[in-house]
Amino acid sequence: MTDDLISVIMNDHREVERVFAELEDKATDPRRRRELADHVIAELVRHSVAEEQFMYPAARKHLENGNELADHEIEEHSEAELLMKQLEDMDATDPKFDQLLGNLMDSIRHHVEDEENDLLPKLRAACSEDELRELGEKVLRAKEKAPTRPHPQSPDKPPANRILDPGAGLIDRMRDKLSGRAT
Repeated sequence: MTDDLISVIMNDHREVERVFAELEDKATDPRRRRELADHVIAELVRHSVAEEQFMYPAARKHLENGNELADHEIEEHSEAELLMKQLEDMDATDPKFDQLLGNLMDSIRHHVEDEENDLLPKLRAACSEDELRELGEKVLRAKEKAPTRPHPQSPDKPPANRILDPGAGLIDRMRDKLSGRAT
């Protein structure tokens, strides 16, 4: 059985928080922290892309203040993506690494709280179970083809993001494979 939108999004949130907890352990080897940062960045990018392709358009369609909510969430994505871009190739021993990582974790935790306390409950109330299940399936499929690296200048609204994101994802996965980067 496929998960509905709410379960998919919340499962992603829990997985990111698990990685954040490991990243906060300063005793973790710097190489491992860099690997974890790469992994969490890839997951956050995939998650954001899928939300922008399917969840926020659903909010715009089904919620009275959907445009305002979606625009707010996309703005938070943009801020986080700029932080991820700065972190992308930074060595884990660089003093700025911990500062940027802390800023990213704070930003994402705020974003998760917003979604889980406001947007997701409203979508659950406004959408049928079938719609939520279909959206969950679409989000999972989008994540499979989504980019794995931040692209702050990429479009964040349909239809442009649905057209361009899979191509960027393909290139990112090729770069990941060639560089040995585990995502």
